Amino acid sequence: MAGELNTEAEAAGPQETDVVRGTVARIADGQVIVELGPGSEGRVPLVEFGATEGVPDVKPGDLVEAMVESRKDGLLVLSKEKADKLRLWERVSTAYEKQQPLEGTVVALAKGGFSVDIGVRAFLPAFQADLRQNRDPEELIGEKMQVKITKFNDRTFDIVVSRRALVEKERKSLKKETLPKVKEGAILTGVVKDLMDYGAFVDLGGIDGLLHVSDMSWGRVGKPSDMLHVGDEVRVMVVKFDPAKERISLSLKQTQEDPWAQVAAKYAPGTRVAGKVVSLTDYGAFIELQPGVEGLVHVSEMSWKRVKHPSKLVSAGDQVNAVVIDVDAEAKRISLGMKQIETNPWSVLEEQYPIGTVIRGQVRNVTDFGIFVGVQEGIDGLVHVSDISWTQRPKHAGDLYKKGSSVEAVVLNIDVENERMSLGIKQLRPDPWSEMPVKYPIGGKVKGKVTKVTDFGAFVALEPGVEGLVHVSEMRDERVDNPRDVVKEGEEVEVKVIDMDVDARKISLSIRAALHEPDDYRDYMKQQQSAGRASFGEIFGDKLRK
Repeated sequence: MAGELNTEAEAAGPQETDVVRGTVARIADGQVIVELGPGSEGRVPLVEFGATEGVPDVKPGDLVEAMVESRKDGLLVLSKEKADKLRLWERVSTAYEKQQPLEGTVVALAKGGFSVDIGVRAFLPAFQADLRQNRDPEELIGEKMQVKITKFNDRTFDIVVSRRALVEKERKSLKKETLPKVKEGAILTGVVKDLMDYGAFVDLGGIDGLLHVSDMSWGRVGKPSDMLHVGDEVRVMVVKFDPAKERISLSLKQTQEDPWAQVAAKYAPGTRVAGKVVSLTDYGAFIELQPGVEGLVHVSEMSWKRVKHPSKLVSAGDQVNAVVIDVDAEAKRISLGMKQIETNPWSVLEEQYPIGTVIRGQVRNVTDFGIFVGVQEGIDGLVHVSDISWTQRPKHAGDLYKKGSSVEAVVLNIDVENERMSLGIKQLRPDPWSEMPVKYPIGGKVKGKVTKVTDFGAFVALEPGVEGLVHVSEMRDERVDNPRDVVKEGEEVEVKVIDMDVDARKISLSIRAALHEPDDYRDYMKQQQSAGRASFGEIFGDKLRK
């Protein structure tokens, strides 16, 4: 083999391609003169030694190994570079034959893999770089690693290496040591190997475990990369282990105290807190009070004013102040209120609008039972359908008012505790029924228009909104079987007031009594009493109940 001298060669001196050793005698004219033995010298170009900050990396007295290229002017022409390459190829060949690992550095990307410097350039296929192919290839450039030569051709200088083969071998050895330690509840140390959208794979030593994103922290984690990076060392707890499938579920948060354990003492109702808005829903906003502890501000607790959607007041990332309303540590729920930081407008409403105050506002909403009138921003008052008119009895408030119309009303009552305000429209004017006994005294005659005819009598309008009933028994002196034979709707008739109940808003009228003179009327009333005629209340009550 090149570099090995036989006896004949030794007698003739070094031959071409022989590798010789000598000591640097001097440096002159860009050449390094090497003393090889008594009376024998060689020269090596200075450039083959390299330099550090302009100073050659060689000096007299250094031991040098070089290859004989030729003989010129009595000196051997030597090459250190060729000797280095020869020794390197011998080392690579030996590593290949004995399957020994070599250290290399990834220097560049190549088609289908990487270029690795192991002293000479070698090719590392991408699928042989690691057990998983999830890493960005660019991240491997510059990384030092142990590789194994899987293909070696000293003629074409083709070298293919693998890292995966060594990693698999190493992991098998580590796995035997790690498996006995893997038990549910065990605390282990591992290294983050890969990051996925749903979590991280942690190398526990020859075997991987999955750390799901929900088990990374008691707090909210957007994505695993917000907390961890490949290569991070972590202490994790084994929460689930399937020996048959060798699947391991890990938890990072279980190695730390649950923050909810101290919540009841730390966030008592009434406590003022500050936090960051981390999530919005249609019904409210979630506020992070500390990592792992969030409270909900319901949309109804955001402002004393009406809020259609939480986004109208806050956005994700906002810092807000609030008051703790309720705590359920067991269910891990905290109810918060933002409006409690501000003055409750209902607490000063009684001072602003004393009972009897006349207000004007827009109809905000119309319901079956009344209309809601805007008193001020966020506060509406209810006009119940019974408080709309003294005389009209609408079946639906919408028959009289439309949303957006402007109305006047009187403040009737304010319930601060339940946040309710009662208004009245009819109270703007005196109750016309209070004047009925004076306007329509019992015994007085009046003309009115028949508005409705029923089986038991006819209703007669005395004025707009005021009606009285002519019972069938009060239509004629003789018996009347069908009131429609006597009166028609729209017909004007003269009647006499025979009874009145202001509280019940009922007037009893008589057509036949209006036909008699006063003396005749007194006799008529006596006849009614002696004949046991039904009273006003009985007439109205019995018929209307039916």
